[in-house]
Amino acid sequence: MTKKSKEHLPSEEAVREYLQHNPNFLEDNTDILETINISHKSGKVVSLVERQVEVMRDRNKEMNQRVEQMVTSAEDNAVLFEKTNRLVLSLLKANDLGGLVKALYRSLGEDFATQMFSLTLIDNGKLPPETGANIVTQEDAKKEIRALLSTTGAVSGVIRDEETVFLFGPCDPAVASVVTLPLISGEKILGVLALGNENPKHYSRDTGTLFISYIGELLNELLPKYLNS
Repeated sequence: MTKKSKEHLPSEEAVREYLQHNPNFLEDNTDILETINISHKSGKVVSLVERQVEVMRDRNKEMNQRVEQMVTSAEDNAVLFEKTNRLVLSLLKANDLGGLVKALYRSLGEDFATQMFSLTLIDNGKLPPETGANIVTQEDAKKEIRALLSTTGAVSGVIRDEETVFLFGPCDPAVASVVTLPLISGEKILGVLALGNENPKHYSRDTGTLFISYIGELLNELLPKYLNS
């Protein structure tokens, strides 16, 4: 092409403006579309059609991944709801404190696959030891786990060895991280619900506490009738 003929070609801006006002031009002139080449990330030169197909393929792949994540999340939530509902019903059906503790422990161990767990109740000699819970005096509780009892919500992470032994007893494997929740009815501290794991990073500050808080609220409503009797 001669210099003179080049001067008669439309400018880049004119081509851009024309294509913007005529978006179907390339579709109506597929022979031109197939001859246009653009650079790929790998450095390989591909046609515009190939590039568009690749972009659409990537978008479809991303969309499929999002759909799969949504489906998986919905299925996980459905399973969690079913397990939680089963726990709630079993706690409500308990006839005594021993039955309630047994139902709680069965759910935590079997349904939720919690590695270690304990329900510590504060009592001064009124509760029978065969309830299955960890029965302690108010004096001992204040002495050993005062900091845990003074929190307003669930606490996750690493606690002192003395606190771990007080809540779980000697364990094998040893408890390395926990999530604890004080159980409170009105102004009375009933005890502590604790979950443990041998992995020091299993329970951390980033661990969600929605589940244990929900179960804690339920126990706060059910326990007083057993403790008062």
